[in-house]
Amino acid sequence: MSDLNKNYGADLIVDSLINHDVKYAFGIPGAKIDRVFDTLEDKGPQLIVARHEQNAAFMAQGIGRITGEPGVVITTSGPGVSNLATGLVTATDEGDPVLAISGQVKRGDLHKRAHQSMNNVAMMDPVTKYSAEVHDANTLSETVANAYRLAKSGKPGASFISVPQDVTDSQVSVKAIKPLTDPKLGSASVADINYLAQAIRNAVLPVLLLGNGASTKRVTDSIRRLLDSVKLPVVETFQGAGVVSRDLESTFFGRVGLFRNQPGDMLLKRADLVIAIGYDPIEYEARNWNAEISARIVVIDVAPAEIDTYFQPERELIGDISDTLDLLLPAINGYTLPKGSRDYLQGLRDNVVEDVKFDRHSESGLVHPLDVIDVLQANTKDDMTVTVDVGSHYIWMARYFKSYEARHLLFSNGMQTLGVALPWAISAALVRPNSKVISISGDGGFLFSAQELETAVRLKLPIVHIIWNDGKYNMVEFQEEMKYGRSSGVDFGPVDFVKYAESFGAKGYRVSTKEDFEAILKQALTEATDGPVLIDVPIDYKDNIKLGETILPDEFY
Repeated sequence: MSDLNKNYGADLIVDSLINHDVKYAFGIPGAKIDRVFDTLEDKGPQLIVARHEQNAAFMAQGIGRITGEPGVVITTSGPGVSNLATGLVTATDEGDPVLAISGQVKRGDLHKRAHQSMNNVAMMDPVTKYSAEVHDANTLSETVANAYRLAKSGKPGASFISVPQDVTDSQVSVKAIKPLTDPKLGSASVADINYLAQAIRNAVLPVLLLGNGASTKRVTDSIRRLLDSVKLPVVETFQGAGVVSRDLESTFFGRVGLFRNQPGDMLLKRADLVIAIGYDPIEYEARNWNAEISARIVVIDVAPAEIDTYFQPERELIGDISDTLDLLLPAINGYTLPKGSRDYLQGLRDNVVEDVKFDRHSESGLVHPLDVIDVLQANTKDDMTVTVDVGSHYIWMARYFKSYEARHLLFSNGMQTLGVALPWAISAALVRPNSKVISISGDGGFLFSAQELETAVRLKLPIVHIIWNDGKYNMVEFQEEMKYGRSSGVDFGPVDFVKYAESFGAKGYRVSTKEDFEAILKQALTEATDGPVLIDVPIDYKDNIKLGETILPDEFY
């Protein structure tokens, strides 16, 4: 225990986290950072010890995505740092604020072939918004304050701080930086707002393209107010899921991502004005939805867009997105789509949105993806969080599972990182303690982070984890088959996931029919009150190639 009459670098770090109202710190201890962990025993955020640093970073990312405030991960030096890289690049590229703090060798060993000595800052610089090493203990708090602010400003992402062991162990003579007020960004200019208002009034089929940046609570509320008055058609990216509420479902025409063959793609091609709100090209590159380079685009965002051949906005409304939309609403109030556009949208909904091209008659012992989704939809309340890993299941879920609350259906669509679902579910269960969490993975992706099942058991978190099991890396398999007529490198051996779950102290079930799944899911949602429950579903992926079939010409497909 630290001497109560002395303050060390570790105290400055923890006191800074307290002043930033950080509730949880995820991580794994080690000698170069152990004074911080020792200090956390006496004060500060609740420490959540993970089973791997990468998963701890995913948990911090989950906090960042759900709350908009940086999640915090703390690790030791050497592999404790390098294991963070995948989690931090996922957070940065997908716009989720994270603050990572890692140990480092003593300053005197930095340029030696010493145990775990490496250039932490250089390693993390390409995958973060901010990467720095602190060599003066008295500057620790100001560094934390700046890193924290940078993580959530503009387009959010990860910040990284490296702290040599003798810096955390040094006595300090200053106190932690006090809580700061976030600077307020103003709306876009009146001239730009009026320009967009006039463009909408002159348009035949204006469409809103909602990205991750549109899914914050304030922006979501503003979009809903706008749609309640002006019924503009909406397309969401996968990470923009849930912005359109249940009451406004008539304005929703699906999500777009990965393949250019969705109803939303057809609508974006037909539109004579695409209004991209909080859209990031990493979610779904413009070369996919604007292959013809014909779209008329206006951007509403907090920062200038990244321009390329397929994304050339004629106007950018830069500023606070919510304030901009609130000023736009009175300028377009009363606008209605022409009858021809309304008829087109009705036909799009009737003929495409209700997709009937799949054969849902599965062979014995297998369950069709749409049957799984039907059961999930019927048993998921709007306030429940659903986290989705990467794999074929993520395509099915992104296209067909409806969500009516922003940031309650979570995807990794920028990096498409395997293993995120269970760590994100742990974060969701912590910050949304009054509702169940459903976590979904394939059998391949699950084993990237399955050890965190123990973490969920230890914390008694109400998580139901569902595995879509086919014994392959199927998302790779079906795309290889589409390209080459065969697959390679996608097979692996079977795992008894029921026994695996039970070995961690969780409950495990295996189902073989839609009816079994429905009964077990209802049971699991009740049982998960006392801790996580796993359900193994043998999945029928025979229709996967149809997910990639082209319905629009696209040379980049």
